[in-house]
Amino acid sequence: MPVKQAKPSGGVQSVERVFELLELITDAGGEVTLSELSSSTDLPLPTIHRLLRTLVSLGYARQLPNRRYALGPRLIRLGEGANKQLGALARPQLASLVSELGESANMAVLDGDMVVYIAQVQSKHSMRMFTEVGRRAHTHDTGVGKAMLAQLPEERVRGIVERAGMPTPTEKSIGTVDDLLAELERIRDRGYSIDDGEQELGVRCYAMAVPDAPTPTAISVSGPDSRVDDEFAARAIPLLTEAAEAISADLTLA
Repeated sequence: MPVKQAKPSGGVQSVERVFELLELITDAGGEVTLSELSSSTDLPLPTIHRLLRTLVSLGYARQLPNRRYALGPRLIRLGEGANKQLGALARPQLASLVSELGESANMAVLDGDMVVYIAQVQSKHSMRMFTEVGRRAHTHDTGVGKAMLAQLPEERVRGIVERAGMPTPTEKSIGTVDDLLAELERIRDRGYSIDDGEQELGVRCYAMAVPDAPTPTAISVSGPDSRVDDEFAARAIPLLTEAAEAISADLTLA
């Protein structure tokens, strides 16, 4: 006799719907119209409107003067807390990378249309790359950012860089969407990204996405290009792979 699957209760279903809406707003770049939400979900329009009113009243969403809906300020504290926990979980793997390779290791997540660094272990070298935890950066000219973008569909990549812009801090920085998409294809083929002086001349970074992370996440090792060369890459890529897989496994258990 077949076992009937229990249907979600009304409360559970409402929670699922709320998070679906928040994720849709996030995927749209942080703000969206009611009609855009309606076209992206099977939820009835009155249900969407009711849930949005509740989110706005609680501060988890806000309605802009142009009638679009945006993520609310109360989500910031939740996100900061989650980032701290994720950074703490990854720190042992970053420390292992620094111990093995001697260069600084970082972890970053996608926050809206930018990357934010959430964990770091510094190299002991006096000459190293300085990146602060909490620093926000563009996706198209950072190793971690490109590693994350390579995991996303083209439509979302275009939306991110169109909203955030594509500044070129050095002559090596990628400045067009077409060039970026071609670079992302190369990253998918080899499994890791490289920032070769795109943020700062003389600094090279190797980065890799964390597989199956709940939000786009990447780790990296970086330092002066005089030390971070092809021989360094040959040692770093296998270690980055191991670290990314270990973090992914820890996230599954968390």
